[in-house]
Amino acid sequence: MNELENLYATALDRKANPEEGSYTTYLYNKGLEKILKKIGEESTEVVVASLSQSNEELIGEINDLIYHLVVLMVEKGITLEDVEAEMIRRSEKQHNLKAERKPVTKV
Repeated sequence: MNELENLYATALDRKANPEEGSYTTYLYNKGLEKILKKIGEESTEVVVASLSQSNEELIGEINDLIYHLVVLMVEKGITLEDVEAEMIRRSEKQHNLKAERKPVTKV
């Protein structure tokens, strides 16, 4: 079992068996909105670290984001296998460059 699988298994276990003092249990107890808020925060921290911090700090922020994404996956009943299957499906596509989005002119 690799570390991502270990992380997923731990998150799954915390969902099924809440543990006092566990941050993962705290997130599940707070619900989807809290999990999504943390993903937004961690995504922003990855962007900031990419622009102004060392690779070591960026790696830490990427790990934080992955952790919160795994918590979301468990919350929504999505498995690592589901994500891997989609990755495989996408890797089989060819010539799927999408056009640039049009700029927003009205708000």
